[in-house]
Amino acid sequence: MTYTSASALLSTPATTISFHELKVWPACFAAVLSGSKPFDVRFNDRQYKVGDALLLREYEPESEQYSGRSTERWVSYLLQGGSFGLEEGWCVLGLAEHPPLPAGVHDTRLW
Repeated sequence: MTYTSASALLSTPATTISFHELKVWPACFAAVLSGSKPFDVRFNDRQYKVGDALLLREYEPESEQYSGRSTERWVSYLLQGGSFGLEEGWCVLGLAEHPPLPAGVHDTRLW
């Protein structure tokens, strides 16, 4: 599902981002939480873009149930398929722990 939201995730209501809720298997979920996996490879059926918000929900494939654990990340980088050995239609999402800064803000000391 894709939702358009801004005020819930960013401090500037003029910025519009997409929100994606994604299933993540336990080993990958743990690696994202620990910081050792700052990326995700996905089929790009959602038209991901830099700045999108992701709700990553831990999913148990054997029981086909969610564990109840989740974490938020933001797309910080997007590598489209069709280059660097990545098949067309797939993408690599760079994951950031914090939402992107609003346009024009470059110095977080003043934030």
